[in-house]
Amino acid sequence: MSWLQEFKKFALKGNMVDLAIGVIIGTAFGKVVSSLVSDVIMPPIGLLLGGVDFSVLSFELFVPGMNKPPVEIKYGLFINTLIDFLIISAIIFSVVKAMNKMRLSSADVLLTRECPECLMSIPLRAKRCAHCGSELKKEEPPF
Repeated sequence: MSWLQEFKKFALKGNMVDLAIGVIIGTAFGKVVSSLVSDVIMPPIGLLLGGVDFSVLSFELFVPGMNKPPVEIKYGLFINTLIDFLIISAIIFSVVKAMNKMRLSSADVLLTRECPECLMSIPLRAKRCAHCGSELKKEEPPF
């Protein structure tokens, strides 16, 4: 198998394509959040703090006795990036939490049933409810 055929097989795998799409969408989402922070959130915060523009906040480090340009530490841009990160991580946390809540394991659904007395989830093959102790009739699986 030639190198080109191997690469094509590797690149067109379903997981690789899904990953590429995820990275592209994530990058675009990051740009949107960066714009939200720098263009929408930070200007009013800067206005409330007396007209501060966070994107230009910095300080310079000089080396005494050397005729070199100073090194600029741009802590205002770092603050913007930190807020970007906090917003993105909060959104990702919320999405993952919602997806975990919606996800039902097919094994859990197929291996449990509801007790007719206490309505608690019990194993499908149980003869007696572990929660209320009631005797259970054998029930046919739902599949």
